[in-house]
Amino acid sequence: MIATLAGGVGAARFLEGLVRVTREELSIIVNTGDDIELLGLHISPDVDIVIYTLAGIVDSEKGWGVKGDTFHCLDALKRYGCDVWFMLGDQDLATHLHRTLLLKKGKKLSEITDEERSAFGVEARILPMTDDRVETMVITDEGKMHFQEYMVKRKAQGKVLKVIFKGIERARPTDDVINSIKRAKGIIVCPSNPIVSIGAILSLPDVRESLRATKAKIVGVSPLIAGAPVKGPADKLMGGLGMRVSAYGVAELYQDFLDAFIIDNLDLDLKDRIEALGMRVLVTDTIMKGLKEKMNLARVALEALGV
Repeated sequence: MIATLAGGVGAARFLEGLVRVTREELSIIVNTGDDIELLGLHISPDVDIVIYTLAGIVDSEKGWGVKGDTFHCLDALKRYGCDVWFMLGDQDLATHLHRTLLLKKGKKLSEITDEERSAFGVEARILPMTDDRVETMVITDEGKMHFQEYMVKRKAQGKVLKVIFKGIERARPTDDVINSIKRAKGIIVCPSNPIVSIGAILSLPDVRESLRATKAKIVGVSPLIAGAPVKGPADKLMGGLGMRVSAYGVAELYQDFLDAFIIDNLDLDLKDRIEALGMRVLVTDTIMKGLKEKMNLARVALEALGV
């Protein structure tokens, strides 16, 4: 079994290639720090992006949402003056309605996610990082706000001063999350935001410790290429927090548990510096333009794992 740590769009694209090049069972540990309640609904953006992508129904141009979805409900809500800054398609809303109803009936997020995965015909196990409520909050020079508001509504404007995982001190990873790390023959840290996606997962008790303790090889894929993310505000978050905004900076964040790190050809000059951190470095094309590139990158990761 291969375990992966995943955020949203970048991870989903990588996983789309991975499921096609391995016969190994996959357990995908997904960030839920980005979860938010809007319109009375519990929305799990990263979980849904991963499931929609692996089900083959994601809007590939946006990287999120359902391909061909309509927005009639949001258009109707605008008539009532609702602030509908978070775009939720009609089919997407059905997922959030279903999730919220089951949560109110007392079901756990992990149980509901497994039902969602099964309903969409996804074979890989999708494991929310926790069943507890964790919210990623960003403090900027414009104030404190939920990460989704910072990224979507404000389009990552404002200088980042601090990132807080609200509720993390009370949260616990699910047993399946810890067991998947302990049982894995190889672990992949997907190309996701190292601060608010992978960072949220690593902030849970026992997760980082389990990664350090495992005998399985762990490989990471850099989400930064030539100092910039393909998608998302990782550079603004890292820079605002005083970190090196580069593949080297990401490697530093993971150096206590990584055995190998994959960087892009454009970052070849960082190879020796990263290897000095104590990990093997593989250099390849990490820009996932299409399915071929996604599969090739997945093969490099599997090669690094020896799986």
